[in-house]
Amino acid sequence: MRGKRVHAKLVKTARLGVFASLVAAGLALFGLRTLAQESEGAEAAREGVILTLSGPVTPPVAQYLSREIALASDTNKELVIIELDTPGGLMDSMKTIIKAIFASQTPVATYVYPQGARSASAGLYIMYSAQISAMAPATNTGSATPIEIGGGSPPPEESPFPDKSPDAKPADDKAPGDDAAPSEPAPEKGPLSNEGAMRAKIINDSVAYIRSLAEERGRNADWGEAAVRDAANVTASEALKLNVIDVVAEDLEDLLAQIDGKTVKVASGEKTLHTKDLKLTRVAPTLVERILGFIADPNVAVILMSLGTTGIIIELWNPGSVLPGIVGLSCLILGLWAVSVLPNNWLGVALMLAGALFIVVEAYTPTFGLVGLAGALLFGFGLFVIFPEGFRVSPSVIATVLAIAGSFLAIILFAVVGSRSHGPLIGAEAIKRREGVVDDWDGREGHVIVEGERWRARSDKPLKKGDRIKVVEIDGLVLVVKQAKAFGILGGLVPNET
Repeated sequence: MRGKRVHAKLVKTARLGVFASLVAAGLALFGLRTLAQESEGAEAAREGVILTLSGPVTPPVAQYLSREIALASDTNKELVIIELDTPGGLMDSMKTIIKAIFASQTPVATYVYPQGARSASAGLYIMYSAQISAMAPATNTGSATPIEIGGGSPPPEESPFPDKSPDAKPADDKAPGDDAAPSEPAPEKGPLSNEGAMRAKIINDSVAYIRSLAEERGRNADWGEAAVRDAANVTASEALKLNVIDVVAEDLEDLLAQIDGKTVKVASGEKTLHTKDLKLTRVAPTLVERILGFIADPNVAVILMSLGTTGIIIELWNPGSVLPGIVGLSCLILGLWAVSVLPNNWLGVALMLAGALFIVVEAYTPTFGLVGLAGALLFGFGLFVIFPEGFRVSPSVIATVLAIAGSFLAIILFAVVGSRSHGPLIGAEAIKRREGVVDDWDGREGHVIVEGERWRARSDKPLKKGDRIKVVEIDGLVLVVKQAKAFGILGGLVPNET
C-alpha cells in the first residue's frame, strides 16, 4: 500500500516536471520569436528612401513626394532624403509637400544635389521645413520672392514695408545740433493701390510663413525674410555660416556620416538618427507622374502649344483634313494645362494668341508675308516672356518654333504666288490651251469634249473621232482646235500633224 503511494507521488512529480519543462520551452521559444521580430523590425527601420525633385514644383511632383513620405512614415523608415534641383513652382504644391514633412514620423532631409544644382523659391521653403537641410558644394539657394500666377504686378514704388537697412534711423531720432532746427513733418504716404495692397499681402504672408518654418526648425528667420522680400541668394558655404542649412556634404555617403547621431523633432517627438551604414533605396515617380512632370517643363509646354496652334491653323486653312485638327487640339490642351501649373505671365499668352491670329489672317488674306511675319515675331516674343526668370524657355526652342512658323508662312506665300501665276480657272478664257478629245468630226468641223463639256469645234486640218486635240482660240461659242502631239508610248497611237 505504502509502495503504491510512493509510486503515485513519483509519477505525479514526473508529470509536473514534464509540464514545467514544456512551459519553460514555450516561454523560451516565445522570447526568441519576440527578439527575432524586434531584430527584424530594427533591421527594417535601418532603411532609408531617396526621392528626387528635379524641375518645377507642380501638382504631380507634390503627389509623388507626399505619397512616398507618408509611406516611409507608415513603414517606419529611418530617413527620407529629397534631392533638390528646382527653380521653384506653385505655392499650393509646395505647401502639400511641407504638410507631408510635418506629419511624418520619419525624419526628412533635403539635399541640394548634384553640384551646380539650385533650390530657389519654393525649394527654399521645403528646405526650411525639413528636419535636416543640406547642400552640396557649388550649389545655391534663395530667391524666394513670390510670383503671382497670371503675371504679378511689381512692388509699389513707395514700399509699404519699413526700412530695415542698418543705416536707417527712426523718424524720431535727431542728429546732434538738430534741436534748434525747425522740424518738418514727414510727408504722409497715401493709401496703397489695389495692386500694391495685393502685392503687400502676398509678400507679408510669405514672410510670415517662412519665419514660422525657421522658428520651428531653428534656422535663420531674418535671412529667410530677406530671401522673400529682396530675393537674397547664397552659396552652400554661406548658407552654412548663416544657419540656413545644417550640413555641406560632398555626396550621400558624406551626408549620412555627418548627420549620424543627430537628434531631430518629428511629429511624435524627438528622434535620434542612426544613419551609419544605412541602406538607401531610390524611389521614382509613377509613369503617369513622370509624363505629367515632363509636360510641365516650360520648354515642352511651349512646344505643345506651338504644335497645337499650327495644327488648328492647318485645319482651318484646309477644312476636312481632320488629323491636324485632332493632333493640334490635343497638344493645345496639354500645353495649356502645363501653363496653368507653371508661374506664367498673361502678356505672353496674349502675344502668342495675337501672333497665331495674324498667321491665320495671312493664310486667308495674303499680304505677301507681312502680316504673317509680324505674327511670327509676336508669337516668338510671347514665348520669351510667358514664363518668369528661372522658368525661361530655351532660346534654341524659340528659334526652332520660329523656324517652323517661317516655313509655314513660306508655304502660304508659295501657294499664293502660284495661284496668281496661272491663267483664269473658269469661263471661256480658261479653255485656252486645254486639251480634249474629238467626239465626232465631219470634214473640218465637229464636236469635242474639253474638261467634261461638249463643244462645237473647227480645225484647218481633218480629224477623226478619238483624236487628242488642244484648244487654240475661241470664236464665239466655237473652239478653234488643232491636233495635240502625243509623247512617250502614246506617240505611236496618235497620228502626227501633217
